[in-house]
Amino acid sequence: MKNLIVDATNEKILLKIIYLNKSYTNEHINSSENFDKLSILIFDFLKKNKIDLNEISNIFVNRGPGKFSGIRSSISVCKAISIAKNINLYGFTSSQISGNNYNKVLDLLKKEVLIRDLIKPIYL
Repeated sequence: MKNLIVDATNEKILLKIIYLNKSYTNEHINSSENFDKLSILIFDFLKKNKIDLNEISNIFVNRGPGKFSGIRSSISVCKAISIAKNINLYGFTSSQISGNNYNKVLDLLKKEVLIRDLIKPIYL
C-alpha cells in the first residue's frame, strides 16, 4: 500500500510517499505560483520516483492550521485526484504529526482517528 502525503500549511509544500520501509520526499516553496501548478508538482514527484498514480492507496492532506492559500489548494487538488482515481482521502492536522513525523499519519489511520473525505480546513 503506497501512501501520498501533501502538506502545504508551512513555508514549504511537502510531498511525501511512504510504503513498506521506504519513503520519498520533495519540497517546494509555498507560493501562489506553486499552488497554481500543485497537481503538476505531484505528478512530476510520482514520475521521478517511478510510482504510478494507480499504485496510490491513500492520500493524506494536512488541513491546518496554516495559510489559507496553501490549505485550499492542497485540499482541492487532493480531493480531485481522490475522486478521479478512486483513492481514499484523509485529512490530518499539524498537531497530530508532532515534530513533522509524517509516519505518524499511518498510525493514526490504523487507529481510525483521521477524518475521511469531508475535510474541513483549519486556517490561522
